[in-house]
Amino acid sequence: MHGFLRLLTPDSAVPTTLYPSPNHGERKRGLTANAILLHYTGLATSEAALRQLCDPVAEVSSHYLVDKAGGLYQLVPETRRAWHAGQGCWAGETDMNDVSIGIEICNPGHKGGSPDYPPEQIATVIALCQDIISRWGVVPHRVLGHSDVSPHRKIDPGEFFPWATLAEAGVGHYVPPHPIEDGPRHGPGDEGSGVKAVQSLFADYGYGLNVSGAYDEETESIVRAFQRHFRPALVDGVADVSTLETLRALIAAQR
Repeated sequence: MHGFLRLLTPDSAVPTTLYPSPNHGERKRGLTANAILLHYTGLATSEAALRQLCDPVAEVSSHYLVDKAGGLYQLVPETRRAWHAGQGCWAGETDMNDVSIGIEICNPGHKGGSPDYPPEQIATVIALCQDIISRWGVVPHRVLGHSDVSPHRKIDPGEFFPWATLAEAGVGHYVPPHPIEDGPRHGPGDEGSGVKAVQSLFADYGYGLNVSGAYDEETESIVRAFQRHFRPALVDGVADVSTLETLRALIAAQR
């Protein structure tokens, strides 16, 4: 019951089963949660996910797990630092575990064929996020996917995750993707002021990258991560008109 001795009832008003994980610690520097990170488990069953997230040898966890039928489990108190984000950054924060609440969603992911997320599962994700947002004051552009903060390592919750459905319920930052069309584009190997301007736009929105003017692997992975979240029709790592216009619309809506 490590850490759960203080948690006699779930943090959320959404019906929840307590399923304690030993894998957590103190949030550093006196920080509190100001972001939500959504993940897929990459495993076929919630039972397998719970075993992994509660295994002290695995040293991974999340605050919540949502199973395929919409059942909700709380593994770590929201005031504690769950171990779900790993190495990554957003908007200058280089340790997202310190400032985020992690939600694992049972889905086998890309290796499992990228199946749809069931409606009842997404309904629970939405209700949980709405509850967390109301209690912690999480702003829309800090409801993120794991791939947003760790684009070089992670691709979840994937381009098949229904971000638009969440946005319709007031969860997350979203604009309709700009149509895919012909026009100027930047891609791997390109260099110059145009690439630097593209990199600056992504950094302005929150992605962590070096504004170097060289379209390197880091830039390509961040463009792919953006496309998975905001322009999922084509995930190719190329900064085309559709990608950049969608990004500009998001930045404008953020202000």
